[in-house]
Amino acid sequence: MTSRQSSERQGSEWQGSEGQGTGHGGAEQDGRLGQGAAHGQDGRHGQDVIGRAWAELVATARRTAADGLVVGTSGNVSVRVATEDGDLVLATPSGVPYDRLGPGDAVGVGLDGRRRLGELTPTSELPLHLEIYRATDAAAVVHTHAVHATAVSTLVTELPLVHYMAAALGGPVRVAPYALYGSEELAENMLGALADRTGCLLQNHGTVAYGDSLDQAYDRTAQLEWMCRLWLAASSVPGREPSLLSRAQLDEVGDKLRGYGQHPGR
Repeated sequence: MTSRQSSERQGSEWQGSEGQGTGHGGAEQDGRLGQGAAHGQDGRHGQDVIGRAWAELVATARRTAADGLVVGTSGNVSVRVATEDGDLVLATPSGVPYDRLGPGDAVGVGLDGRRRLGELTPTSELPLHLEIYRATDAAAVVHTHAVHATAVSTLVTELPLVHYMAAALGGPVRVAPYALYGSEELAENMLGALADRTGCLLQNHGTVAYGDSLDQAYDRTAQLEWMCRLWLAASSVPGREPSLLSRAQLDEVGDKLRGYGQHPGR
């Protein structure tokens, strides 16, 4: 089963279990899901859209833990949902284990950071997520404390071009200078590292990646962790230095990737 199929199935299951949250005021929050209706649709349809988005977000957050990209409640995930009142950003709540999150635990804010949905406190890294949504057309953001990527963030200011898949993130992956977690300074440093990129490292902290969907944001996160692990493995061989790609070679890959994948109707 693909991650998207799993999310869709979970979304349908959650629609039949309204009010079964973690005990954080689930029933009351379910009643508030309809406050952000989708453009041009009635409140119930908007509630369904937000409910499905929340289910997919939680499935993605649980996947980061299952795949070893986070430990405990570290890291966070968000998704943007269009509503008649403007964009709604759903985000994982602060300090709540992902396996305890249910349909009544949805928490959402506007792009201005003001709460519009739920009673739980959003992730402490909310400034990081909001800066990406304000600066780009991202639909989803994934932030992790992946081990290999975090290790690399302590060693270099840019991930060496050890593999051509750096092109899938827009080019050489930069490391944002360290700043206190949850701070506006960290968010600003991250935006600098993300210029013309869809992923970056946070010094002594972890990873950030965004995409057109939760699946894409997650896949970019996993790809970044894999490249970091690859570089650490190659550079650890005594007396040897890994060969690196040139920018020209990476640009060539970038051009080819634009035609990658399935293109129905061609």
